Amino acid sequence: MASTHQKIWWSTVLLFLLSNLQHGTLGDPQVPCYFILGDSLSDSGNNNALSTLAKVNYLPYGIDFPQGPTGRFCNGQTIVDVIAELLGFNSFVPPFATAEGEVILKGVNYASGGSGIRDESGQNLGDRISMNEQLENYQTTVSQIIDILGSDTAAATHLNKCLFTVGIGSNDYINNYLMPDLYPTNRLYTPDQYAEALIEQYSQQLKEVGTFWIGLIGCAPAELASFGPSPGSNCVDMINDAVRLFNTGLVSLIDDLNKNFMDAKFTYINFFEIGLTNLTAFGFKVTNMGCCGGQNACLPSSTPCQNRSEYAFWDQFHSTETVNLIFGQRAYKSQTPSDGYPIDISTLAQL
Repeated sequence: MASTHQKIWWSTVLLFLLSNLQHGTLGDPQVPCYFILGDSLSDSGNNNALSTLAKVNYLPYGIDFPQGPTGRFCNGQTIVDVIAELLGFNSFVPPFATAEGEVILKGVNYASGGSGIRDESGQNLGDRISMNEQLENYQTTVSQIIDILGSDTAAATHLNKCLFTVGIGSNDYINNYLMPDLYPTNRLYTPDQYAEALIEQYSQQLKEVGTFWIGLIGCAPAELASFGPSPGSNCVDMINDAVRLFNTGLVSLIDDLNKNFMDAKFTYINFFEIGLTNLTAFGFKVTNMGCCGGQNACLPSSTPCQNRSEYAFWDQFHSTETVNLIFGQRAYKSQTPSDGYPIDISTLAQL
């Protein structure tokens, strides 16, 4: 029987907004441009042409998305899609793989399924675009914007008005630290040491753009199937405890970034805590298994569950559009003081 008290997980969003934001006319988006870096929870098609197990440009993925299967790891909109919509954008942020021309002035999505903070994370899945490679792709976009606008100064002025989100780090656990047969990190680091090493590398990457937290990985159906729930718990507490160490380190990192980079504003949306919400209050009836069939991803052309609004998980790792709508709205406008630190997205967009 499906559990009705399972907790959902999602990579926590840490947002980065460069200063000098100037608001446009009524009806314009709250920010003129939105750039996204991350993993499968934000990927909108960057993996489609890669040789990898981490690509989902086939049905039933996208069954509820207006454009059908696009490479999103969901039945419909992802959380960053919801955030873009709430910010006032009238179209979805295009993936780097297909973005070209002046459309890039409004933003680009660099996220790649299977990617991590560490370059090797996710290599068991095949090709993916790591955080470092995503940053290189962002620099390619910057060069293109310079060409479009005609000067470094014009490009800098434009980018100083943009919002950035980064959601990454889950694969550094799921497809690295929690796979001791394939990766040495579990033997080289204690959970505390690994979290510290990730934070250090992440901090260097964020100085180039921005960041996120990691959510309740130990509550994902795939991890429950592999490890089983902890006694008295609906999740794998050992995994969530390790992830909590990483998230705790991000608190001081956010403070340091805001202190040392006065021309930028950093914040995070605490999806780890938001994920503790009792989803049954929102009408979810199945929270410990995916809506579609498959060991990890949905099987191509398989028939998913019909009552998708009652499922928290779409596949064994990724949440349904219904959950994404709830989390995206809460990321945009905090419902509790702990949702965003130090502010939520709606407040950040108005600075």
